[in-house]
Amino acid sequence: MTSLAITGARIFDGECWHDDHALIIADETIAALLPVSALDAAMPRRRLAGGILAPGFIDLQANGGGGVLLNDTPDMASMAAMAATHQRYGTTSLLPTFITDHPDKMALALQAARDARHAGVPGVIGLHLEGPFIDEARRGAHPREFVRTMRQADVTILCGADCGTLLVTLSPAQATPAMIHDMVAAGIIIALGHSDASAGQASAALDAGARAFTHLFNAMSPLAHRAPGMVGAALTRDDAFCGVICDGIHVADMALHLAVKAKGADRLFLVSDAMPPSAGGPDEFRLQGRRVRRHEGALRLDDGTLAGCDLTMLQALRYSVEKLGLPLESALRMASATPATLIGRQSGLGFLRKGCRADLVHLDSGLALQHVWVGGVAV
Repeated sequence: MTSLAITGARIFDGECWHDDHALIIADETIAALLPVSALDAAMPRRRLAGGILAPGFIDLQANGGGGVLLNDTPDMASMAAMAATHQRYGTTSLLPTFITDHPDKMALALQAARDARHAGVPGVIGLHLEGPFIDEARRGAHPREFVRTMRQADVTILCGADCGTLLVTLSPAQATPAMIHDMVAAGIIIALGHSDASAGQASAALDAGARAFTHLFNAMSPLAHRAPGMVGAALTRDDAFCGVICDGIHVADMALHLAVKAKGADRLFLVSDAMPPSAGGPDEFRLQGRRVRRHEGALRLDDGTLAGCDLTMLQALRYSVEKLGLPLESALRMASATPATLIGRQSGLGFLRKGCRADLVHLDSGLALQHVWVGGVAV
């Protein structure tokens, strides 16, 4: 076993800060976190020049990046390329996200996630199916022709997917509570989104086992004083997690502050909703035959509809701290520990503690990325 002590930076373990400590990596995992004074003098060391050592970011909603779009070529190579691209921006684990599309292509995405799991593709931890079981009224950039109600055959297919962490975004109006219960029993994470459902329908889905809301505020029925909608259910249910896009475009800062106050960093998590322009990609791409262009940081179809993001998790983290004024430890939790907890992977991801995978980011005092490790290997 090869061991290495990383020193010289302030360490955030996912919950607490540690000064004058060393992180011990043994092969792919974290072996210990202990005071520098307790280190064996013979242990190899890497001394960082100050800054912050924190858990690698976990992105549960990434459609693409670096010019790649999963829906274009739903295969293991695309997933591997996405993961490698986002690793350069601090994302050490991600769920490649496949939006509403033809059923045959969805089957390919499921197969790609199975292949990636069995091949051990670094950083790919499963698949996020965003649709097609959504409401037409809140479909956003999802193509109308493939939006549909969930059938029992779909439940059977998804329950047998065997692709690692499977997260499914659906509308409570398009799947019954019994279907949600069965999928949750099979280990699937159910998130609610792209939905015009009432607060009551959303609450019933949560009672059946749904755990989260996809990109809070976006593509869901809003909060009104007599019709609280999806947003009302998301903000008031203490057991619900909420993904949020922090880019200054998708959600107003005041609404983001409301979400932070209502949910806290233990239930609110950052997502990139990244598309091909993210992480150094082109200014223009095709989404299922439709042109999407980047202008002033926003990605839009020709009719003005927002179509994902030009965002990385690193940018979302910095926006949370620099623009929203969140404490750094809260933003770091929202980028790692909280998404890990939602998907039940907190024993191995999202924290810097014994037994966790050695996925790390090193940031300087200005939150510029200095180093990334995935499974103990420097990127």
